[in-house]
Order: sequence, then C-alpha cells, then structure tokens
Amino acid sequence: MSQEPFFSHLDSSTMADFISIAKRAVVYAGPGIHMMAVQAMIIVAEQLGNEMVTVNLDVDERVIRMGYGDFEAIKLLQEKGITVNHTPELRSALLVVDDNGFSFSPTALYLEAESNTPTAFNAIRLTSEQVKEALARLSPVAKVIAIAQSENDVEKQRLEELSLDIISQPVSEDKLASVELSLNQAPPVKFDVARQVRVYESYLQYIEMSLSGVAIQRHRLTIPPSLQKLGEGNKEIEGRLRTTFDLVEKDGPLSSKQLEDALNEIRKNFTPSLGKDHGRVLLKAAKKHFEERVKEFRGKLTKYEVKVKETLQSEIDKSRSAVSDYYLPLVKENPPDELLGGLLSPPSDQDLLCWIKYQLDKVFPNAEDLIKTMKLEIHYKDVTFETLNRGDFLDSVKQAFPNVDWDKAHEEFTAASEG
Repeated sequence: MSQEPFFSHLDSSTMADFISIAKRAVVYAGPGIHMMAVQAMIIVAEQLGNEMVTVNLDVDERVIRMGYGDFEAIKLLQEKGITVNHTPELRSALLVVDDNGFSFSPTALYLEAESNTPTAFNAIRLTSEQVKEALARLSPVAKVIAIAQSENDVEKQRLEELSLDIISQPVSEDKLASVELSLNQAPPVKFDVARQVRVYESYLQYIEMSLSGVAIQRHRLTIPPSLQKLGEGNKEIEGRLRTTFDLVEKDGPLSSKQLEDALNEIRKNFTPSLGKDHGRVLLKAAKKHFEERVKEFRGKLTKYEVKVKETLQSEIDKSRSAVSDYYLPLVKENPPDELLGGLLSPPSDQDLLCWIKYQLDKVFPNAEDLIKTMKLEIHYKDVTFETLNRGDFLDSVKQAFPNVDWDKAHEEFTAASEG
C-alpha cells in the first residue's frame, strides 16, 4: 500500500513547488490559475518544451472576479507560447506532474483567503491509474501524455478507447481581449476588502425609512393677501389664523401623531443610529421581527388612510367655513375695492361670501390631492469598506447593540484581510 497521504493540501506555493519537479510533463485543469503556478510552469516549459505543459481553464471574467485565478497569469502563458484551452464552467481542478496527480478544490479568494496550513485539506491524491484515466478524458494532448506514460500495450489500448469528457479549445485572442476589456471597464474588487466587508454584511444592513403624506395636521395654508389686509377679528381661531392657517386641528381626529409615534418606536427598537455620519442600521438576525412590525404598521397606515379619506374633506370644509366666518364681518365692514369694482350694486352677504370663497379656493386643497401622497418607504443598503474603516465605526456599533459580541466579529474582520 502507498504510504503517501490520501488527503492533502494544495495552495499556490505548494502547487508551484510540485510543478517545479516535473521531468516529463505538467497537466493542469481548473477554473483559473495564479501567477506563482504559472511562473513554475514557464520554467518547466523552457526545459521540457511548451507542448509538455497542458493548461485547461475557464477563461471568463466571472472566474477572475471570484478570485480563482489571475488574468495576467493567463496572458503570460499565452505570451510564452503555452497553449491555454478554454473549458467553460470548469470548477473542480486537476494537477498532474509526470505520473503523480491530485484532484482538488481551488480557493475562490472572493470568499476566503488561500490557506497555507498543511492540514487544510482540499486535495486528494490520485493513483497512477486514476491519473492516466483523468488525462485520457481531459483533452487530446493530455491523452497523448497518458498513453506515452503507459507501461504496456493493454493499458495503452484501454486509454485509447476512453472518450473525452471535457470539451475545450484553445482560447482565441478575441476571447482574451473581450475578458480583458470587461475587467478594465469594471475592475474586480480587492479580495481582502470584499472578505472584510462580508464579515459585517452578515451582521448589519443600513436602512432608511421615510413616512410621507400622513402629517395632515402640519399642513399649513397661506392666507391670501387680499384677506390678510382686512385686519383682525374673532379671537377663537387666532391660534390657527395669522398669515397662515392650520388645515386641520393639530390634536384633532386626523392627527397622525399616534401613527408617527408607532413608527418611531420601530426605529428606536430595531434601527438605532450609529451617528450622523453613519446612519441607521438593522441587525440581520432581527430583520424577520422588524419586517413583522413593519407589516403591522402598514396595516395601521391603511386604516389611517381610510379614515382620512372618509373625513378629511369634511374637516377641510369645516376649516374653510371657519375662515370664511372669521372674515365675513371684516369684509362686510370694510369691503375691498377688488370686490366693489366688480359689482353693479352694493354687495350683499351672498356677494361677500362668494368673494371670500373665491379667495380661499386659491389655497385650500382637495382631500384627494393630500391622500394620494401617503406612503412608507424603506431602503436597505449594505455596508461598505469605507464605512467599516471609519475610526468610530466599531465603537458606534458596540454602543448601538451592546448585547452582540462585536470583538469576535472584529477578529473575523481583521483575519479576512490576510492572505
């Protein structure tokens, strides 16, 4: 039995060391490849010939963005005359040096740093028979290498009869140029940065909540100048009536105070502020409860909207009547020239009321115009690297959520920058 371990570890460094001992051939297949391994391949190719180095990759921008390999490494292989075969959607990996090989899972650097710990097993050692069969099923060139390494005619015949499992072809210059253009137009994020952001992304989400159109009691109308200059009269509505007028009573039945208080309670309990430079955040673990409260609130908002629809116009009419009654004796006592200039006879009370109504029509809204603007909007935003690196971020988060072990999260954040 072989004394070689079955489970093993391959990273860029150990791959480069393994490739460098090649005496006959190197075969690599995987989603992408990093520069360290490519540099070792180039040295081997100079000794054995470019045709003895076989490379199959998924030459696609998504592979580069996930961190499976370096685009510059692919270009360098091409420049050195080593053929790169494009194998779409390839995600597992194979590395064969002479007649030794491994099947392994490459690391997507966008998700985690490449480990250099020998016990971080990501590879299994292949037997000699498995190596040859893998080569025979990989590509025509690899199949030739497998047959050349066969020990007898029976084995050669068996390998020759195996069909290819993988369809690939040499990557074209157009394909390479297209990938490079996409990467230049939208460069991949730095992988250590992406990993650090993802630590806090799993905990937090920024949130913006806005409630509009409900505060009917804060809606004020500007009294037309033609009425303002008539002077003061009845004291009963002076609190509401100066140069502006409260459309409805502030503490009346249509006040949205209870509704706004309910929303503020949700804000306080679920979306504490990290300060004016950070905004409000929500724990993702509490998002389910938050959305339940928001659903309940939307129900209250719907009921309030129905109530407003049923009574707002009558409240507006009542306010209009109050303003009209307030100004009627003033207009009667001192009819404005604007009114007198448009009548054939001295104004009657009806003329006075019509004139006041005409003035108020300019500023009083219809209920429908106010109701249709009622809405609750919620926008979620993920954390960014720039936010995380503000000096007061961690302290602000600790203060907002004192029951969460943020030191543990910050250790993960620091570790994510390594590699």
